[in-house]
Amino acid sequence: MSDPRKTRPILVIGATGYIGGRLVPKLLELGYTVRVMGRSLSKLESRPWATHARLEAVRGDVLDVRSLKRAVRGCWAAFYLVHSMSTSHRDFADLDRLAAWNMVEASGGSTLERIIYLGGLGDESDPMLSKHLRSRLEVARILRTGPVPVTTLRAAMILGSGSASFEILRYLVDRLPVMLTPRWVHTPVQPICIRNVLNYLVGCLEKEETIGQTFDIGGPEVVTYERLIRIYACAAGLRERVVIPVSFISPQMSALWISFVTPVPAPLGRALTEGLLNEVVCRDERIRRIIPQDLMTCRDAIERAIEKIERHRVEACWTDAGRLLPPEWTYCGDEPYAGGTVLACAYRIRIEASPGEIWEHIVRIGGRTGWYYGGPLWRIRGWLDKLFGGTSLLRGRRDPRNLYVGDALDFWRVLEVSAPFRLLLLSEMKLPGEAILEFRICPLGRNECELQQVARFLPKGFLGLAYWYSLYGAHRILFKGMLRTIAREVGKPVTRGPERFEPGLNLVCRID
Repeated sequence: MSDPRKTRPILVIGATGYIGGRLVPKLLELGYTVRVMGRSLSKLESRPWATHARLEAVRGDVLDVRSLKRAVRGCWAAFYLVHSMSTSHRDFADLDRLAAWNMVEASGGSTLERIIYLGGLGDESDPMLSKHLRSRLEVARILRTGPVPVTTLRAAMILGSGSASFEILRYLVDRLPVMLTPRWVHTPVQPICIRNVLNYLVGCLEKEETIGQTFDIGGPEVVTYERLIRIYACAAGLRERVVIPVSFISPQMSALWISFVTPVPAPLGRALTEGLLNEVVCRDERIRRIIPQDLMTCRDAIERAIEKIERHRVEACWTDAGRLLPPEWTYCGDEPYAGGTVLACAYRIRIEASPGEIWEHIVRIGGRTGWYYGGPLWRIRGWLDKLFGGTSLLRGRRDPRNLYVGDALDFWRVLEVSAPFRLLLLSEMKLPGEAILEFRICPLGRNECELQQVARFLPKGFLGLAYWYSLYGAHRILFKGMLRTIAREVGKPVTRGPERFEPGLNLVCRID
């Protein structure tokens, strides 16, 4: 007999965040009905799971108690997975406090039977406890004052591709063969793999004995950050890193250095490094008996995360709807630093023409038509690609007039075709990173359109950064030349440009 609770919705607050974005598909896979809440419906609707039959997306904000009350209506359980740590360092605790009190008010008189909250490990009696960890503990305490039982899971560092903690570790080790480290690299910490965190969250939904309880969750090992540095270097196939401990580096200095070397912003870096000053080790391991699972070691969790990052490269894989899966960094949900800094180069031109008149030249790009400008440059790039084992320009294109999702196009793969407005290409070149090229036609009225050409690049290590910036001049010449030639082929007057501009940050969600 099916579980009647699976037909009633579960609310996931923070569904587009790091944890929530991975929890939602797991709940759907297990047969639950899920309601996701977010401030932007377009952001929710751009997620891969957004069209699932058992999923409902609602607009809401934890700082708006009325929208929160609407979101919880009819739900029997709620996952509370939000925090404001990535906002300014001064006020995130105030925002978290307000949001928690709003959740308490919204749960009063609701149909909720339980709330599951993912917080942080820490000893509240410790006067040196970081502001970040103290805020997490305060949120748990506030939520417990409400009428609905709260299950609190307290985690230390979460290891998984895209998590802020893992991204800091990854970029520090990838980019710095020698490190001057502060004293917190010797503080004991008990990391846990994201897979194990998700299993515990779902387990708390299914195990009645977890209702209203607080559990510490961690992996099978207690290590130091210095040990994690060495584990990552070994797992990534890097030379052993030289770690030189010094006593004069403060959390503020650490945060500034992290923001310089990694894509994680300084306020978030400071919150996380201050947390590493505190010993975060599980004191209560009851949950291992209630929700048994194979806990991944730090080495296994890091290897799994690295493998997932490598799989972000071009995937010749299709969903049931027939769409090529883009690299994970193109999805919305994670913070902009998750997976790395996405660099962009964008140019635009305005033409007195309709979208269809411009589109017929965009859709014929590549193959025998070529790339409209800089033919020798494209051929040299193709030869280099071939030299390093890539596909080069020899593949051409299957159809000279039409493009379809999944088509090979020289050393690109067609990711999206939205005639007559958008063409999205995924690079299959040998690169020290991942690249996407977009052509977008934006109607301006009065039979005038703006043609935009945007290249986005996720560099891999220092070599990736050097590669991108070394091409700055070439991109300027090439992109402006391509736009001028396309406009000439259209045969209509140019009213402005070509000129450089700053594109939006996102792709599937980032490009919009």
